[in-house]
Amino acid sequence: MKAKRLLSLEWDAIAGIVAAVAAIVLHFLHVVDEQVILPIILALMALLFINFMRHTRSNELTAEQVDHTAHAVESIHSALKHPDVLLVGPRHLRTTNEQFIKHMCGDTIWFNVCLSMYKPQPLFDALLRPAVDNPMVSSIQFILDESQKDLWQQCIQPRIAACSGNAKVREPRWYSLDKTVSYILADSQLSGGTEALLSFWGEPFMAQTNERDVPRFIFHLQKNAEILPHLVELERSYMHTHHE
Repeated sequence: MKAKRLLSLEWDAIAGIVAAVAAIVLHFLHVVDEQVILPIILALMALLFINFMRHTRSNELTAEQVDHTAHAVESIHSALKHPDVLLVGPRHLRTTNEQFIKHMCGDTIWFNVCLSMYKPQPLFDALLRPAVDNPMVSSIQFILDESQKDLWQQCIQPRIAACSGNAKVREPRWYSLDKTVSYILADSQLSGGTEALLSFWGEPFMAQTNERDVPRFIFHLQKNAEILPHLVELERSYMHTHHE
């Protein structure tokens, strides 16, 4: 390490400085006169100019390398395709839900969601109330299985009524849902497209306890994910069947 440090020193500049100091000291001691000092000064000026030019070229080469690297990184980044679907595990479930609800906007669909997930007041306040009170959300449409009607009427509906944005929550559409699919579909202010949180009833995606079903894993569907139109069509198919 010491050898490398010594080699990295600007020895030509150091030698020039030492020579200049020595010349000045000798001049003050009247050992040398101006005729000797002048060539030394000119030589030092030439040495400093050469040193400056060398560093300038070195800086130009470094700038070119940095610019080339930046272009290479940008090309690699643009070539990388962001995943359409992200699997979210237990440690990040709440954060993902909160961020999704925070950035949602427009009309939203809550298809076959588990209402018992919102039964504890802290979870209701963290995962459902922000959507109801979000001024960017135009409407909230629940599409639920008839087996959850009592839980809706006794627990969830009164809590929603106490929220400032309760008027945007439409009357749930009740069906006998034989599908295990569960999702929240909404436009995202962050991505500028439609996204969804997709899950499934039962193991391993949802753990069943005595009190409620607890989600374990969900899929965060990014905008332009190929499965999104199928989720929209699934919701429409139930609506058309009900009208018939």
